[in-house]
Amino acid sequence: VARRGPCAIGQARRRPGRTAEDGEDAAGALAEPDGSDRCLSLLPWDRFSAWLHCVCVVGFDLELGQAVEVIYPPHSKLTDKEVKYCLLVYLFPYVGCLGDTQFCFRFRQSPGRKVSFCCFLDQLDRDLPVYLKKDPAYYYGYVYFRQVRDKSLKRGYFQKSLVLISKLPYIHLFRTMLKQIAPEYFEKSEAFLEAVCSDVDRWPPPIPGKILHLPVMGIIMKLRIPTYRDKPGTTPVVQNMHQCIKIPQSGFRCFCPVFFHIQMLWELVLLGEPLVVMAPSPSESSETVLALVSCISPLKYCSDFRPYFTIHDSEFKEYTTRTQAPPSVILGVTNPFFAKTLQHWPHIIRIGDLKLPGEVPKQVKVKKLKNLKTLDSKPGVYTSYKPYLNKDEEIVKQLQKGVQQKRPTEAQSVILRRYFLELTESFIIPLERYVASLMPLQKCISPWKSPPQLRQFSQDDFMKTLEKAGPQLTSGLKGDWIGLYRHFLKSPNFDGWFRSRQKEMTQKLEALHLEALCNENLVFWSQKHTEVETVDLVLKLKNKLLQADREHLPVKTDTLKKLQTHINDIILALPEDLQDILLKTGTT
Repeated sequence: VARRGPCAIGQARRRPGRTAEDGEDAAGALAEPDGSDRCLSLLPWDRFSAWLHCVCVVGFDLELGQAVEVIYPPHSKLTDKEVKYCLLVYLFPYVGCLGDTQFCFRFRQSPGRKVSFCCFLDQLDRDLPVYLKKDPAYYYGYVYFRQVRDKSLKRGYFQKSLVLISKLPYIHLFRTMLKQIAPEYFEKSEAFLEAVCSDVDRWPPPIPGKILHLPVMGIIMKLRIPTYRDKPGTTPVVQNMHQCIKIPQSGFRCFCPVFFHIQMLWELVLLGEPLVVMAPSPSESSETVLALVSCISPLKYCSDFRPYFTIHDSEFKEYTTRTQAPPSVILGVTNPFFAKTLQHWPHIIRIGDLKLPGEVPKQVKVKKLKNLKTLDSKPGVYTSYKPYLNKDEEIVKQLQKGVQQKRPTEAQSVILRRYFLELTESFIIPLERYVASLMPLQKCISPWKSPPQLRQFSQDDFMKTLEKAGPQLTSGLKGDWIGLYRHFLKSPNFDGWFRSRQKEMTQKLEALHLEALCNENLVFWSQKHTEVETVDLVLKLKNKLLQADREHLPVKTDTLKKLQTHINDIILALPEDLQDILLKTGTT
């Protein structure tokens, strides 16, 4: 919901006679020679690690119970805690399900684990929209679970899960990939899985803004990852590419049982309120949680969220304790046990079986928490929360009319995404405008002084701007906008957003300071000062260059080259003994 992106994906069959080597050449040709290829030939599996941590197969053994049968590539490691809590407990979601099921989960990375991504791939994060940036503390697990009757087995059932573990939140990409490979894997041997991983190890790096071709077992997925420069809510149209979105494409289907309350749910997510989604299956649980998290896009949801959470999860005690207030987290659950365990949580969404297009949902009132006793309770929103904004009747009527006219689910989802996007932008624009005013004027930047500091954020000053430049300029919604902002300024989402903006503006100041230095005649300056002062300047300029590289400052390449030329010219004007020292000297 809320936004199209993170990628565009399409499929094209390989031409007859095309070899694996051809696929490798095609994938390799997409890597740019200007630096994109730097990390691609370091070690085997570097390209694989850019997309996936590992691929796991989990089966059921009558004597051992659930067991990880395969982890590929063989060198990939999962700690005992990651295996126990983050794989085995998730992969046999409910015995009553026959057939194939897909869902995803999210879990914490074990402390002390070394990051396997090379530095170049970490740099790609800076070009992504904030909602697509990977969280170094978490993994995603993408699951394809099959349970079918099989009389040849003692248990009477074939039960197996294929799981992709990745840092990347590209939900639909990996869902599409699993649809292609999992059914075939269940019919074949481990050699098939090895071939899949080898294909992934030929993929180009996940460079935002590039059209990427990803070969996997006879098909080529065509992909474009958006950049932060893309206009929110749009993705450049490319022939034969479909949207690969962070959330399931059936966004409206997730909200259908409670769409009379979508605006209240948007407020709860925006404010980082503790939320529980109780659903009949892991697929519906994970789809709904991801839809909630994405409804405030392009604002990033900065708290924890678990698309599928179980009693075996390592954070179970932490999140269910009654000795302290529930944390800012969104949990998706299916176990009836949670109806009692989480009854003290302030906001609970009960999702029944997701409706098919054409079924008109009944309007359900917000219910009191005391009425939620079991998972068999009726679908609805159980909370005592009173929204700050007046209800937008127009969007409800528009969606309701679409259901009555049997408008396609995807069309309904587009309407809902646009509504959430416009609502979020109306809310965030006044904050963006005020924070931009904290930036010092360019005339205050002197090459001979440290870059100026940003002015402090003042809640009172910001509130004063809302009278003339508030959300009323872009939204017709009435209500207590001031109260909503006051609550938001205390939330984890504001803290995460402001830290990100603060970092961006500080880096911009450093970049402007570098440009100011480049525009000065530094050689002339050095001739007017002592050798000690000149050496000190050279060392400071070298540190500036290192900082620009280390922090990925938004500086033009020409500016960096010009500054390096200034450094070289200053050094060459010094005595030879100092030249030798400074040319060899690094910086701290």
